[in-house]
Amino acid sequence: MLSSLQLNRETGTMQACHVMPYCGPEHQVAHRNDHKKLCNAIKESKEHLDLEEQKLRDLPPDAFHPAKIFEEHAGEFWGLMETRPYMQARFGFVDALTKIKTTNSVQLAFDNAWDMLRLCRSDNMGLRDLVPSLFLRLGRDQECYDFLKWYADDEYDWGDMSLPFLDLKDADVFEPVDKFVEEFADTSHAIALTLIKIRLLLELRNLKDLEIVGEKLPREMLDNVQDQLLSHAISINPRKKVILEKGDEFDDLMSELKLQINELHVAVHKGNKYFWRFLLHPGQALTSPISAYSSDSYEEMVLYLQYCYDSWVETPGAITIIQQLEDDEFLDEDDDTYEVIDE
Repeated sequence: MLSSLQLNRETGTMQACHVMPYCGPEHQVAHRNDHKKLCNAIKESKEHLDLEEQKLRDLPPDAFHPAKIFEEHAGEFWGLMETRPYMQARFGFVDALTKIKTTNSVQLAFDNAWDMLRLCRSDNMGLRDLVPSLFLRLGRDQECYDFLKWYADDEYDWGDMSLPFLDLKDADVFEPVDKFVEEFADTSHAIALTLIKIRLLLELRNLKDLEIVGEKLPREMLDNVQDQLLSHAISINPRKKVILEKGDEFDDLMSELKLQINELHVAVHKGNKYFWRFLLHPGQALTSPISAYSSDSYEEMVLYLQYCYDSWVETPGAITIIQQLEDDEFLDEDDDTYEVIDE
């Protein structure tokens, strides 16, 4: 019997969801039972979204609703009651996409979430808590930091649609974390920044190891390998020269990163006492229904964990560092003798 899940032979992805790649029909058939429920959820949520979008575009223009509502009311969605079913439907589509662990699916989820922020600057759906993990899963750490730092600015006039929006570019990822460890800082953003800082530390450790391993290589070849390995965040950073030279300032930078990670770890725990414990041992928290929550509650942790867990497990060594922090062993660790344990 042929599978009801049809394969797009040009893209190698499912025709229904367009985000699950297969090497051929046999692979698709073998994976049918595992994928069908998720595939149908994406297909149905997209059909619902298309229906709600058409309803908005078909609204007759009047004094309150221009003919081009997507163009002339961008930034103000949700404030208009008629746009809410559309925003809810699009959020449902994003949520369905995040259940599939492929680059295509993560990219499509990001594209939709980002556009929803453009349409609704007030972000009534809470997408600013989800977007950082999508950035990180796509390897766009610099853009993620720019996003976090932009939101940390409490002087923005949210009612002025003429102002630039999410326009910060190439901020210094190594800079102090003061804004993110304040009493009322955004806990979900502090979680994302913790992972950014951990990734930077792991990258510096790898570069240090490469210097040792590459002692027998010609300097030009070693430099070329290092340049190829550098993340975008480091390659554009003013500290790039210090990092590549690996002198005393390099060691100081690693020490400063560790202190920042420790600060963020403490701040996240103060913001939500459950989070780190469940990141290490998630159990049913990864599948519990999302519900209304208050600050520092179990329900808040469930939301944050489900949004960001994949970005952590997709970073080898990151959860090991959190375990060391929980065991009060991280700051005492010798970076010359560290060991990364694969999750």
